Amino acid sequence: MSEIAVIILAAGKGTRMKSRLHKVLHPIAGKPMIEHLLGSVDAMSPTRSVVVVGQWKEQLEEALSARSIDFAEQAEQLGTGHAVQQCAGALEGHAGPVLILFGDVPMVSPETMHGMVERLGADDAPGIVVLGFEPEDTKAYGRIITMGDDTIDQMVEARDASPEQLKCRLCNSGIMAVDGARLFGWLDQVGNDNKAGEYYLPDIVRIARREGAQPVVVKGSEREVTGINSRAELAAAEAQWQEHKREEAMDNGVTLRAPETVFFSWDTEIANDVEIEPHVVFGPGVSVGTGSRIRAFSHLEGASVGEECEVGPYARLRPGADMRDGSKVGNFVEMKKAVLGAGAKANHLTYLGDAEVGAGANIGAGTITCNYDGYGKYRTQIGAGAFIGSNSALVAPVTIGEGAIIGAGSVVTKNVSADAIAVARGEQKQLDGAAKRFRDKKGKK
Repeated sequence: MSEIAVIILAAGKGTRMKSRLHKVLHPIAGKPMIEHLLGSVDAMSPTRSVVVVGQWKEQLEEALSARSIDFAEQAEQLGTGHAVQQCAGALEGHAGPVLILFGDVPMVSPETMHGMVERLGADDAPGIVVLGFEPEDTKAYGRIITMGDDTIDQMVEARDASPEQLKCRLCNSGIMAVDGARLFGWLDQVGNDNKAGEYYLPDIVRIARREGAQPVVVKGSEREVTGINSRAELAAAEAQWQEHKREEAMDNGVTLRAPETVFFSWDTEIANDVEIEPHVVFGPGVSVGTGSRIRAFSHLEGASVGEECEVGPYARLRPGADMRDGSKVGNFVEMKKAVLGAGAKANHLTYLGDAEVGAGANIGAGTITCNYDGYGKYRTQIGAGAFIGSNSALVAPVTIGEGAIIGAGSVVTKNVSADAIAVARGEQKQLDGAAKRFRDKKGKK
């Protein structure tokens, strides 16, 4: 039972999304929903993985090109049973467990998948394990009727169910673990004599029972099996994911001042004793070290924040921003592909792009690194302990030596030596009485 195969059904048209993007490529927390599912699948170490594609198959093939995945095409949408049948060639000779999942049901956990496969391999050899759940609202879900234990007596689609069967609260998620040696033999016997004229995958339960198998049900949570078919359901899934991530962060020692206003990405890494103020957004690729404080209305993406740092309020860290331990960026500071050394500060109104700022340096208000000339990007190097006066423009490529001081309002176009003072601005002139003469000329007091 150790060699597991996985089938992911993703051939649906997703018309309710009203999108040019394939439904399963819509992101949750910055990652396509199907990648959330595949992340859980990876934990199972399957020997074969097949994704069933249909309309816009090129999008899926491109998006998953880096993975060892086979694709099976379902040219006509004739039901879930028909979709799984398209995988027969890709799984030829496979006799181990086959997990059948849905690309638009992305939150199934590795623990649930493992539990299904483990139950399939139990001594009673049930042949099929169905993932069931008991939702708050049974809606139009198919029902699972048991024999009092976990053995399935019958499964019925809601549209074909009797009023008595609809009273049952145990619903079918559609997700299954099936004995690969018998799966396609059972599918060959599935018909389409139903109101939709489709080949239903759950019908293999009835066929398996007829042949002497005893399919069973295991229960999962409603959160895991919630499908996404519309923008509203996508938003609900995002909210559900965020709520879970916030709880996880707080359980791990992170302080969230207003949890409902903080948004994480799928790979956000926050150490303990970090404080996050209201209205903070983490894009993909962010890590924050112990004891740091992320202040209100900050946006971080592709950034590394060390220990005991302070970010914001109203700061933006773009990809490549690297704040070393004890450094600080304040309000309306933006960093991109820049290193802020240990203990260095850029307290307000500053842009640091394609730059490296040494330890303990101080970047005055309004300072910018002029890193782009319309054709190429260039770097600015600022040495440890340097002091950059307010409203300075550092025109890259340029190097400011350690301990150097740049006078406020300077436009620096040449390298500055260590421990030097550089001032690059026009000479101030004063014309005594000129302001009064100007007003008199204009007839103003």
